Amino acid sequence: MRLLRLFAFAVVLIGGIAEAAEPEVIRIGFPGAGLSGKPVYGLGTVAVAHLHGAIEKELAAEGIKVEWQFLKGAGPAVNEGLANGQLDFAVIGDLPAVMGRAGGLKTRLLLTQMARTNTYVAVPLPGAARAGEGKPPVTSIPDLKGRTVANFKGTNTHLAANRILASEGLSERDLKVVNLDPSAAFAALASKQVDAAFGAFYMLAIRDLGSANIVYTTRGRSPTLTVLGGFLVTDEFAAKYPALVDRVVRAVVAEAAWASDEANRQAVFGLWAGSGLPLANYNEEFDGVAARDFNSPLLDDFAVGRFEAAATDALAYRLVRREVDVAGWLDRGPLDRAVAALGLQDTWTAYDKEGQPRR
Repeated sequence: MRLLRLFAFAVVLIGGIAEAAEPEVIRIGFPGAGLSGKPVYGLGTVAVAHLHGAIEKELAAEGIKVEWQFLKGAGPAVNEGLANGQLDFAVIGDLPAVMGRAGGLKTRLLLTQMARTNTYVAVPLPGAARAGEGKPPVTSIPDLKGRTVANFKGTNTHLAANRILASEGLSERDLKVVNLDPSAAFAALASKQVDAAFGAFYMLAIRDLGSANIVYTTRGRSPTLTVLGGFLVTDEFAAKYPALVDRVVRAVVAEAAWASDEANRQAVFGLWAGSGLPLANYNEEFDGVAARDFNSPLLDDFAVGRFEAAATDALAYRLVRREVDVAGWLDRGPLDRAVAALGLQDTWTAYDKEGQPRR
């Protein structure tokens, strides 16, 4: 009997230690903020979870706080935050995620974010641009040869630009590339300091302001030209708190299911538009794309294939110096358990590597 009492006491003690060992705060990073630094990230289902307070609600009983970080330096800044131990989870684009992994960051890829996002090329309005004075206007990708072109290096747009150039027989070496973040690229286009700029669908906003024209987009082309991102957790956090990882992922997946309902399409765009980007730009970017496709968390053949392509292309374009084993990076467990627990097995379509429904 005395032995049983001691065992019972030990169980209570160990349980108390485990509870006390839970973190006081979970730190989640986004690769950017809204216009003028608004604490809103305008894309993805983790952003929906943030704006709905879903993770906070999931962890409220334990008193665990959620700290959201909006990192101005995009994907490279997220990698820096992970490297410095300032983040536990992060949303990040495919190329910077691969660069971080190639650089030795110990993370796990939990689910897909921001699927089927397009790339655009914007040019200054007609007139003699100082950057390309005396040259004909840029109207297509081949026209970029020898021109001054803005791109945000280290982001997924950087990799997308390399692929687009390669499709026309060009490379970065054929251009005069300047590294500019979106705000700086907007200013450079408006002041005609560059001949063109690569960017995501935020380029539609500067077009609508009457400061640039769009001469190229991946919209309507092969899904393999689009980019995506992922939701990462550090190895250290996942090893210490596997149950918490499951709960965070379950909260995000539940929000992904809500966002994937066509009845909520405009509500989702409204949440994202809180970042300062016009609602009309979201409608244009995702026109003709089912909500369940651009909000899918699945690590299907298409998503995994995009990360594998990012790893292969990054090495080929000398953006990284070592190979990345994507299969060994994936941690499907939390996502699979969330989908099963929430009964969402039939919510999303799984796609093959070419972006076509898997049969």
